[in-house]
Amino acid sequence: MMGTPQIGYLAIVGLGPGQRNLMAPRAIQVIQEAELVIGYRVYLEQIHDLLGGKEVHTSELTHEVERATLAVQAASAGRRVCIVSSGDAGIYGMAGLVLDLLASLPEERADTLAEPDVEIVPGISALNAAASLLGAPLMHDFAVISLSDLLTPWPTIAQRLSAVAAADFVVVLYNPISRKRYWQLGEARRLLLEHRTEATPVGLVRNAYREGQTVQITTLEHLLACEVDMFTTVVIGNSCTRVHQKHMITPRGYERRYGE
Repeated sequence: MMGTPQIGYLAIVGLGPGQRNLMAPRAIQVIQEAELVIGYRVYLEQIHDLLGGKEVHTSELTHEVERATLAVQAASAGRRVCIVSSGDAGIYGMAGLVLDLLASLPEERADTLAEPDVEIVPGISALNAAASLLGAPLMHDFAVISLSDLLTPWPTIAQRLSAVAAADFVVVLYNPISRKRYWQLGEARRLLLEHRTEATPVGLVRNAYREGQTVQITTLEHLLACEVDMFTTVVIGNSCTRVHQKHMITPRGYERRYGE
């Protein structure tokens, strides 16, 4: 008769923008305590000094399922594992995929695999980082939408864009343009202009808190004239958002509540 399998540990860690002083202390701790660290090559390069003496599995973009599967298998076999994402692992990161795979562990292998203890360590997301560099654009209700249609059909994305534009949300766009996807940002702009003026402030932050950081404030009218790529987070104001000097400001409404 088989003994009770050892319970492993699986940390799903958000690295934030990449700067060490913007990583959560808990993230650093669980990376240091891990036996096996798994991640996309670029993200692991950011923490190379924490990986000495560890088993490290590196892979490229689009290999998310492979990384998550390895993490789940190793932790289910009793190992102490850490899988990393940029930003926050629970916002377009690895947390959802890993938890889905854990939920599908076959019951018939319970004698050799045991669902590990799981910890999700938060990180500063791209929207947090971009907002801080732009000023205070997210002080009121906002929505975050990825323009990538690799996993979500474009009609669904378009429906969401129209809905949040009509509801006057501040809108944060992830994955606005890639080499193969170049038209979605223009279509998103068209949908937003059905409910917003051309003068609506738009913030563009590329490589937030990383080498090559750029911050620009423009308008919906001139958005497509700006340099935008997959490393850019786009923040589109609501009907109340304004620009003062170098800052976007979306009022919360304190002046109405408490008087000026």
